[in-house]
Amino acid sequence: MNKIKHLCFSIFVVLGVVSGGAQAQKPAAAPAVQPYPNKPLRIVVGFVPGGAVDFIARLMAQKLNEQFGQPVVVENRPGAATSIAAERVVTAVPDGYTLLLIPISTAVQSAFRKSLPYDLKRDLAAVTQLATGPLVLLVNPSLPVKSIKDFIAYARDQQGKLSVASPGVGSANHLAMELLTMHTQFKYLHVPYKGAGEAVVALASGQTMASLPSVAGMLPLVESGKVRALAVTTLKRVASLPNTPTVDETIVPGFNYGVWYGVAVPAATPRVIVDRLNAALTKAVQVPDVREAMDKQAMVPLTGTPSDFAGVIAREIDQTAKLMQAAGLKPE
Repeated sequence: MNKIKHLCFSIFVVLGVVSGGAQAQKPAAAPAVQPYPNKPLRIVVGFVPGGAVDFIARLMAQKLNEQFGQPVVVENRPGAATSIAAERVVTAVPDGYTLLLIPISTAVQSAFRKSLPYDLKRDLAAVTQLATGPLVLLVNPSLPVKSIKDFIAYARDQQGKLSVASPGVGSANHLAMELLTMHTQFKYLHVPYKGAGEAVVALASGQTMASLPSVAGMLPLVESGKVRALAVTTLKRVASLPNTPTVDETIVPGFNYGVWYGVAVPAATPRVIVDRLNAALTKAVQVPDVREAMDKQAMVPLTGTPSDFAGVIAREIDQTAKLMQAAGLKPE
């Protein structure tokens, strides 16, 4: 009996040691995953305050703040036709807290410049498109033209002296003007600025005579008579500028050049965060006051999946390269 008791006690001790060892070797519990977002976000904009891109960024910042309960700051990084802002986001920590409000100009720039320090298709992850919109040909009221036909005739007479402001070399506004000259055979003096706001201020003050900005933000200047609207670049007229014809119906049949806006993040951002941002931004664009604000600026709300927007960016780069070749423009 004593031997049996001793054997049972030994087995109990051995099992206790094994059990204790197994418990000692159990891996520590993984740290709890922090909910996203749990700190302030920033939306980087490649232009100075006041233009269409900045307008949309601030709309989205307000709505993301309401959804996330976190501050959302708009950071303006103007210069080099949005490539400074793009590089700022490409090199940011891919944690979903640094967003790029990416306009068509950023894709145009990728085709326009050979020495960018990033590859747009490789280094940014598309989140969603937000809106599209037309450009509008504006002139200073002192210019003796009342229509786009007058403008073309005047520009031809000036032999390259007519000054045209843009948000920067390689911006969509610059490229659209080049497309117009390709179809109508006139020359002009390009005056690039750091953003649409600066370009339009120069136009309204008479420092330059023409510009081709987005309609967004331009209506007060048109209504006050500080600038004159001659034509819009899309196939349909703009409801907020009902008396302003399209380029298509006046001088170049089929002319259609619109701009778009969207959001992207660093390429290595986890897909779960990209999807979270996509859902939040899609919801933001559907809010009635956002749609009303966009409508007043002649913007058409348009969202989709990350892959949808990635396709928009890729096609724009390819189409810009073809357009540059047709217009005789060489990458810088």
